[in-house]
Amino acid sequence: MGSNTMLKATSPRRRRGTGMAGFTLIELMVVVLIVAVLATVAFSAYTNNVTATRRKAAAACLIEHGQFMERWYTTRLSYQNANPALGCATDLNQFYTFTPASTATTYTITATPINAQATRDTKCGTLGINQTGTKTKTGTGTVADCW
Repeated sequence: MGSNTMLKATSPRRRRGTGMAGFTLIELMVVVLIVAVLATVAFSAYTNNVTATRRKAAAACLIEHGQFMERWYTTRLSYQNANPALGCATDLNQFYTFTPASTATTYTITATPINAQATRDTKCGTLGINQTGTKTKTGTGTVADCW
């Protein structure tokens, strides 16, 4: 028996006598493609979560504005001239503009998305709340989805 019969079943790379070679270009391209697809999906999910989190923060800030308006009303028996300057609105001023509008017996406060938040959050758009606690939105989603 010759030495050829003693060869073990090895990879084609080893039989050529060149030793173990690295990855082929096609293998490397497949790995890069898989990583790119995973990164795209992960970034999209991350962006959606950040948008939803900012929306929830704006909704909470609107409720805080409403509480301010109710405290104002209990001491003055009017919503007029109430100007809530709350920390939550300052924290979110890069993403939402908060606009209070009031008369003696009513108020409406809106949170209008700006910059990237406006382009990403078409589902809910502008959020609003009034003196009866009615919550509104201008986007394509439902009030339950947005609040």
